[in-house]
Amino acid sequence: MADDPLDDFTAEDVTLRGDTRRVYHKGTGPAVIVIAEMPGISPKVADVARRIADLGATAVMPSLFGVDGQDPRPDNLGRVGAVRTMLGTITKACITREFTVLATGKTSPVAAWLRELAAREHNRCGGPGVGAVGMCFTGGFALAMATDERMLAPVLSQPSLPFAVLPGRARAIDVDDADLAKVQARCARGLEVMGLRFAGDQLSPRSRFAYLQQLLGDSFIGIELPDDAANPDSMFPRPHSVLTEDLYDEPGQPTREAFDRVMDFFTEKLDLQPTTPESPAAQG
Repeated sequence: MADDPLDDFTAEDVTLRGDTRRVYHKGTGPAVIVIAEMPGISPKVADVARRIADLGATAVMPSLFGVDGQDPRPDNLGRVGAVRTMLGTITKACITREFTVLATGKTSPVAAWLRELAAREHNRCGGPGVGAVGMCFTGGFALAMATDERMLAPVLSQPSLPFAVLPGRARAIDVDDADLAKVQARCARGLEVMGLRFAGDQLSPRSRFAYLQQLLGDSFIGIELPDDAANPDSMFPRPHSVLTEDLYDEPGQPTREAFDRVMDFFTEKLDLQPTTPESPAAQG
């Protein structure tokens, strides 16, 4: 896979809360915010957005870090280049005040920007509400966005913050107590939250899912996959990215079934109508 020009998306600079970020759109229908994992909007992250657009949604992909469209795999950048890109992007994110990396009980400030983006896109796209999928570093952002009543379908794929360097941080997520209480109240009224991880993933530990299950009860749909279900051609030494790098995208494969469950979740919660190859949404 090579770099992705993203030229089938419409790009614009969006200013909210005084911060301007590039945002990519594709499709028509209710909005789903696709929040990239490290090191940024890779071709495989963009493909997740494309498949969401094919459901009959507007895929909305904000650029929060990294080089948009760059393929981070070693066969594109070389092994040293791939490691340098990943570590460099993580280091920059760790020192910015927009992301809460180690602290427990604190929502990353960028989540407020994402909430406003979701509200903006809901006003623009219509529908019953919005969805969101966060991955890895941004996994918990989808949960923090669920404080807003317009968020109907939050998906947390391998949520990895705060970094689980101590047991207390492993049994936590980067959302503060006040925001968690709002999400709990919404779950009591019918909101559901979906989470995905590989069983052996130490970056997104099992105790984090146990904590979410305790917090949200039956409203948390936790999907744990065996490590040997991952794509054998993954760029990672151990399975981590359920919807992108470690997706074994073949019918009958557990990761493909998990991916399809995410797509079904968006379709059900947002009342989506899938597009056809000839439809304007599929082409734009």
